Amino acid sequence: MTDFYFVRHGQTSANVAGLKQGTINNDMTYLTETGKKQAQTVHEQFDISFADRIAASPLQRTKDTVKILNQSAHLPITYDKRLLEISYGEWDGSKNAELEDKYPDVFDHVLDDVLPSYASIAHGETFDHVIDRVDQFMSDMVKQYSNQRIVVVTHGFTIKAAVLAALGRPKNPMVVEEPDNLSVTKVTLASETGTYYLRYYNRVVNSKF
Repeated sequence: MTDFYFVRHGQTSANVAGLKQGTINNDMTYLTETGKKQAQTVHEQFDISFADRIAASPLQRTKDTVKILNQSAHLPITYDKRLLEISYGEWDGSKNAELEDKYPDVFDHVLDDVLPSYASIAHGETFDHVIDRVDQFMSDMVKQYSNQRIVVVTHGFTIKAAVLAALGRPKNPMVVEEPDNLSVTKVTLASETGTYYLRYYNRVVNSKF
């Protein structure tokens, strides 16, 4: 069995501003001082030296989070584009609240987040495509690194997609909310059977995150 410890990157300026970050990779999507402190706190409280390696999204906010988390463990790092955040297409960089007001039919108003039907309007990446690529990432890692423990530093929707894959792709993907910054989610994949196990979801070091 291979264990995946999914860690969401630290807070960014775009998070604070309520923007759809998607795959944007500029100053607005870099870690804030709070984000750096979040990562440092997790580094101090969640010793990743137990793991065998790190896999991460190649965006700057994840790279900077990795640097802080890995400062003592010195685990080998690989970057994989399949761990990128969902691309919201034309909505990348837009304010979420404004989008929800303008396109209420493609938002879940409990989670204040997009429904799968958003993609045709925004010309964005579909939920299924993100689930497919994250599912393939985990399957390939099991083949290459069977029985290892892998820390995966990535994004909110990407972690949600991994959980949806583990849960057998439920009909309603909104049953899973995106996890918090610097939370840890553990998914196990049994190489012998191809069976997923969601071990825990959205654990944070303290409730102030």
